[in-house]
Amino acid sequence: MRILGIDPGLTRCGVGVVDVRADRSATLVHVGVVRSGADLPVAERLALIARGLREVFATHRPDVVAVERVFAQQNRSTVMGTAQASGIALLLAAEHGLPAATHTPSEVKAAITGYGSADKLQVQTMVARVLRLNALPQPADAADALAIALCHGWRRGAPSGSAATGALTPAQRAWADAEKRATRR
Repeated sequence: MRILGIDPGLTRCGVGVVDVRADRSATLVHVGVVRSGADLPVAERLALIARGLREVFATHRPDVVAVERVFAQQNRSTVMGTAQASGIALLLAAEHGLPAATHTPSEVKAAITGYGSADKLQVQTMVARVLRLNALPQPADAADALAIALCHGWRRGAPSGSAATGALTPAQRAWADAEKRATRR
């Protein structure tokens, strides 16, 4: 399954595309950031984000889109920009006829590191390890986009308890175990 992960932001919108196989192993396809200048009107900034995301859709042809779910922050303008960029991402997924899902930051961190309060460096390190990268993905927005894509692939990938479970990383096993416990309730 080819997954486009998006870490929405008005200034920097992280994008990451990964292929996730049934055994939950993953391969990096693309990573980057769509940028818009803070000095531009909001409508132009959103148009730049849409244009950049459209290029990723056209070039990499994902099967599904996963977007970080907007959450409450102290800074309302940051939340508004994040929500607007998220809306663009979800709209483009719908325009392309693709399923879209949202995942909370703590859900993504738990999936990648096994710990829902992991810091940025821990997430970057695990993403690099899972994707067998020689360096940490930069900037953090791009690493977050890859983490979102991996989280979605693992949640939607091979069911826990399948024959593929033995090939899981410790973080993937922790995620699969948490999913099993949650479904028993």
